Amino acid sequence: MELSTLIFASMVLPTLAMFANLIFAKQANLRDTITFVAALLTFACVVAIAAKVGNTTTPQIVLFEVFANVPIAFNVEPLGLLFALVASGLWIVTHIYAIGYMRGNNESHHARFFGCFAGAIAAALGIAWSSNMFTLFLYYEILTISTYPLVAHKGTPEAIRGARTYLGILLGTSIALQLTAVIWTYTLAGTLDFQLGGILRDNISPTLLPILLALYAFGIGKAALMPFHRWLPAAMVAPTPVSALLHAVAVVKAGVFTMLKVGVYIFGIDFLAETGASDWLMWLAAYTIIASSVIAMQQDNLKKRLAYSTVSQLSYITLGMALASQMAVVGGGVHIAMHAMGKITLFMCAGAIYVATHKTEISQMTGLGRTMPITFAAFGIGALSIIGLPPLGGSWSKWLLMVGSADAGHQIMIAVLMISSLLNVAYLLPVIGRGFYRDDTANPYTGIKEAPLFCWLPPAATAIGCLILFFTAGSIVDFLMPITGLPQ
Repeated sequence: MELSTLIFASMVLPTLAMFANLIFAKQANLRDTITFVAALLTFACVVAIAAKVGNTTTPQIVLFEVFANVPIAFNVEPLGLLFALVASGLWIVTHIYAIGYMRGNNESHHARFFGCFAGAIAAALGIAWSSNMFTLFLYYEILTISTYPLVAHKGTPEAIRGARTYLGILLGTSIALQLTAVIWTYTLAGTLDFQLGGILRDNISPTLLPILLALYAFGIGKAALMPFHRWLPAAMVAPTPVSALLHAVAVVKAGVFTMLKVGVYIFGIDFLAETGASDWLMWLAAYTIIASSVIAMQQDNLKKRLAYSTVSQLSYITLGMALASQMAVVGGGVHIAMHAMGKITLFMCAGAIYVATHKTEISQMTGLGRTMPITFAAFGIGALSIIGLPPLGGSWSKWLLMVGSADAGHQIMIAVLMISSLLNVAYLLPVIGRGFYRDDTANPYTGIKEAPLFCWLPPAATAIGCLILFFTAGSIVDFLMPITGLPQ
């Protein structure tokens, strides 16, 4: 099959699944089966693309030209292919989980939910395959709009407020700041194509470079850089499968993926390092890492604690770009996969706990691990990966970021990453400790057992995935090395 056919098929299949959910809205089993098959076929297309091109960068596939030198166009390169593999692969797991969650929790409007979910996957793959900043921006906006109904799904006043915050911040930052940066880039370079080494060298003065970078950094609101992070905790009013989509599969990963693409292909790593234009962003990312971890420690609501954890973990990837060293950028890319696997595990476990017990507060979970051992064991594995302990995948991305910090001559960032890991311990392990090792005779959880199969099996599978990623991290690093411009 031709590469162009595979690329378009990977975006069309989720789109067809979106319409199938609306057409077969009343036929739940048929609707969910069609969506599951679409997820499998989408992942198969992405795997076929990976087998065909490896970690090479392919020529543009131009759909049509919008302005001079600004087409709607797609291509494959290592960073985008990694993001596509993560998004399409985890869609399969998340869809299985969402069926168990939505049915086990007696949620309503299933067809709308799964339709919007499939639309979000199509948008995420459009972002992954975009070969220029204009195409990426269009799909970035489609992703925001397609996920708004998911955040507002429950229709309660709290859900509507959370969804408005979500939409307001993400649309506001992208239109006011990111679009301004895109237009400015076009006027400077005459193109928006992603090119290794960047397109801005010799086209902008060093004094203006940090300003343009700031427009991109704050305009990419999905990266949840402080102070434009409030949308992420606000969106936790959504059903837990949506939280998994936001934190692991598509939305925030689209944000940090865009951040890396801008750093590598618009500015250029070497150009940022030579000018020091990203030094301020490095410090802001470090502040976000620490501050959001401290806030996470203070949250009793499990999903909110995990949300602030995500804000912190996303800034690891922003830090990797801002350090502007080859290993730091690779570490940021690797962290996309490692964080996705660990965080989706944690959120699915939180949802399984809610389905089985309708409990949301950590203080209510004393002793619960003894009656839900699989769920809490999976949570523990995901937590240890986020913390960065071997033999789990998260240890490698943190190691690479530390090596990248040393390469860039910013050893203090090694301390930031180490302090962050200690804070990860402080806000994640107490959940496990309370579940397994604290006794509460007044709350024996009589009659409570594991959530339905489709609620506990997916996080158990992704917990195993955290272990597998530890042993395959070297292959991921080799796969991403071309984005550094260094010989392999």
